[in-house]
Amino acid sequence: MNPVKTKSLTKIAFKTLGCKLNFTETEQIAKKFISDIYVRVDPNDIADIYVFNTCSVTENADKKFKNLVRKANKLNKNAFIAVIGCYAQLKTHQISKIKGVDLVLGASEKFNLDLFINKKNKEKISKTYSCSIDSFKDFNSSFSDKNSSRTRSFLKIQDGCDYKCTYCTIPLARGQSRSDSIENVVKNVKKIASKGFKEIVLTGINLGDFGNVNGKLKEKGKGLLALLNELENIVGVKRYRISSIEPNLLSDEIIKFVSQSKKFLPHFHIPLQSGNDEILRDMKRRYNSTFYSNLVSKIKELMPNASIGVDVIVGFPTETRDIFLDTYNFLDKLDVSYFHVFKYSDRENTISYGIQDKVSEKDKILRSQVLRDLSRDKKNKFYKNNLNKFHNILWESENKKGYIHGLSSNYIKVRQFWNPSLINTLENKELVGIDEEGFARIN
Repeated sequence: MNPVKTKSLTKIAFKTLGCKLNFTETEQIAKKFISDIYVRVDPNDIADIYVFNTCSVTENADKKFKNLVRKANKLNKNAFIAVIGCYAQLKTHQISKIKGVDLVLGASEKFNLDLFINKKNKEKISKTYSCSIDSFKDFNSSFSDKNSSRTRSFLKIQDGCDYKCTYCTIPLARGQSRSDSIENVVKNVKKIASKGFKEIVLTGINLGDFGNVNGKLKEKGKGLLALLNELENIVGVKRYRISSIEPNLLSDEIIKFVSQSKKFLPHFHIPLQSGNDEILRDMKRRYNSTFYSNLVSKIKELMPNASIGVDVIVGFPTETRDIFLDTYNFLDKLDVSYFHVFKYSDRENTISYGIQDKVSEKDKILRSQVLRDLSRDKKNKFYKNNLNKFHNILWESENKKGYIHGLSSNYIKVRQFWNPSLINTLENKELVGIDEEGFARIN
């Protein structure tokens, strides 16, 4: 189908599944749909064009995407539906057969979505475009700005991954590790600062591997630490947050730098995946549980109030009840703040896909809930330990049920009654309690 125009502007909706990097790329792509032709609408509303930026990490993400396509078809049976992202790269032809899907773009083509849609209005084009991921080595800069609903800007500085974790499709969907240059990151940060953002979140697939530029391995002194030093001195940015970083790449030097920084926040998100060393070996992770525990201790020694988030997978093949309890007990003793819990999903073309000793769906659900309960307790304890202390809070832009929400420097979620004058402002406030929904309250 061709995009159906309204009498004035073409309504276009974007929906992102998956990680912060996907969100960042969605926002970059959306900027290309110029305002005198297109108007952006909510993906839950009727639109002429729906763009779905997909994720390939879990089976649940696949199901969410297919439900979104069905919903879009119900909202407007004549809508033009474009699919981009990791799942689109891996399953291009399968997606093209889904009822209602008009265009599928792989990793190299998604940043030219506007050209494909504009061309579609004039002539018949192919339904699918993708390349071999091995041949895709370009880095596309991306950052979110005022067109999004957020008061923090997400800046992509790295893409792809050279690791071979046995459960993961990301290297197949995004290709080899590659980075922006320090010079271009600095340029983008200055652009973001000029738009009034107070906080920038650095994002990537394997953020700690920053420095591989144009297919060349990082030069000495051109890695992540060098970038952080450059960003520290840029005028206009009040706060930086480092998104997820691999344990083996979070160096002592980076930890020390953040502990002494006036702008980089005491918040780390560090994937663990399992607290059992046998499972970590089977996953081909590059650390063991002792290394991880020591890393957390180093952070807490220098930054006692730092927030530490953890990714963990339950139900990896061969994970017995006793092995799961190893993970539970390890996390229970660990001085961390919250978990992101994922059920293991079999993904084609990964090593773990061929392992026969699978964990039942019932056990995966039960184990997920057990860890989520522990995560809730960890978060509550972390919040309580930060009460009666002053924290720097950035207030966000959305009115959620009559409240304005904010984030402390160490990632404590705060809310108070809606006050639009606070949007995108920083306040130093004392945390005095925790409300019934788990948000911190201020004095």
